[in-house]
Amino acid sequence: MYSKSSPGSDIFLPETVKNRSKKSSKKTNTSSGSSSGSSGGSSKLPPVCYEIITLKTKKKKKMAADIFPRKKPAPSSSSTVQQYHQQNLSNNNLIPAPNWQGLYPTIRERNAVMFNNDLMADVHFVVGPPGGTQRLPGHKYVLAVGSSVFHAMFYGELAEDKDEIRIPDVEPAAFLAMLKYIYCDEIDLAADTVLATLYAAKKYIVPHLARACVNFLETSLSAKNACVLLSQSCLFEEPDLTQRCWEVIDAQAELALKSEGFCDIDFQTLESILQRETLNAKEIVVFEAALNWAEVECQRQDLALSIENKRKVLGKALYLIRIPTMALDDFANGAAQSGVLTLNETNDIFLWYTAAKKPELQFVSKARKGLVPQRCHRFQSCAYRSNQWRYRGRCDSIQFAVDKRVFIAGFGLYGSSCGSAEYSAKIELKRQGVVLGQNLSKYFSDGSSNTFPVWFEYPVQIEPDTFYTASVILDGNELSYFGQEGMTEVQCGKVTVQFQCSSDSTNGTGVQGGQIPELIFYA
Repeated sequence: MYSKSSPGSDIFLPETVKNRSKKSSKKTNTSSGSSSGSSGGSSKLPPVCYEIITLKTKKKKKMAADIFPRKKPAPSSSSTVQQYHQQNLSNNNLIPAPNWQGLYPTIRERNAVMFNNDLMADVHFVVGPPGGTQRLPGHKYVLAVGSSVFHAMFYGELAEDKDEIRIPDVEPAAFLAMLKYIYCDEIDLAADTVLATLYAAKKYIVPHLARACVNFLETSLSAKNACVLLSQSCLFEEPDLTQRCWEVIDAQAELALKSEGFCDIDFQTLESILQRETLNAKEIVVFEAALNWAEVECQRQDLALSIENKRKVLGKALYLIRIPTMALDDFANGAAQSGVLTLNETNDIFLWYTAAKKPELQFVSKARKGLVPQRCHRFQSCAYRSNQWRYRGRCDSIQFAVDKRVFIAGFGLYGSSCGSAEYSAKIELKRQGVVLGQNLSKYFSDGSSNTFPVWFEYPVQIEPDTFYTASVILDGNELSYFGQEGMTEVQCGKVTVQFQCSSDSTNGTGVQGGQIPELIFYA
């Protein structure tokens, strides 16, 4: 069984996982609950040995993340077993009834009774950092069957006969989640422990649980947590998750850079983001995000919050910000007055903007490429007639679904069919009645049958295999073009888009004809 946490949960970055990513952490060796036996793990996995690396901890910080609603877990084959699971999570150690083995028809159910149960336990684990430990019972045979590390620990050539094993670098809740998988063959993940569970699964070489953790993180990935998950995906060497993180960061760069999670990343991840060529953000936003990170980094290093210290912790990463590519107003009113730049740097950049002979700069002076938006056009032709399209404040709407994650940046809309005209457009994007993005803006049409882009403030993340509702209310010249010969399915590069009529449409737009001819998106 595979169950997840409730919607709206937050993903937390475990203290033990955070500290492993910091190069400056001091390591001390203590007795461990893992061993380097010959059962062999991948070189990408944490080392298997009897030593536990205890890391210096700092104040724990939460990373906000919005988790999409998930399906309810499928019911277990036995409600009695489920009751035992719930009891054993609290380690109640209830003594089973006589001949309890006869109550459960399968070895899986009988095995599950032993989960977190002192009955017949032949080893105990003291899990968690000092001051937050929990003593958990275990059964060597069951653990050895579920993990090659436990097998080496209990039955390998270097096995030690210890009744109690201390594991200070794994959180108790994460260790329990791993034990539940080993004993019960169930994956029960929660947003606040999934990263710690991934760490435990990697350490004890439980690959199927590790894969489930990565899938969970990919499902809950958003601009709010993408930067921190990027850092952790590199630490855990999960290239697929790393790629998903980059897709979100590139398309929703400004949201990602303004998130709280951005300030929690390590210096190496900061550098990789600042030098990203496809980052889809204004350079002033990149600059401000770097200063926010520097402020938090000063606190992590117990440095006074001064301009000098901010520049010190940024180091060479400051020159990865493409300050000369900012709009002149952004530079003059922002970066030039921040105090982070030296007087010579400020003067040279002003000369870069204005002088014919430009000075040499340490900053990158070439603008980022960003992302090229794709356009999905759903009509095969457009037309205008004497009874041309009329608006009068009514809503034109269409539903669509995609087969892979994309980011809707805006809509392409028709304009006037009788000369140049200006339109006011309120665009909106909803999922199951919940507004995900909206914007009110104006656009100018030149009288041609071309489409004209209208943008959301930020690109909106669209998940696959779910219908979303695109709507627009137009105000302007009523004599406009409209689409016809609409298609129910359109292939745009590697993305397939399906369309269906929307009940929100009160002005005649549908699959076969009407307005909203284009979806503009990043993929």
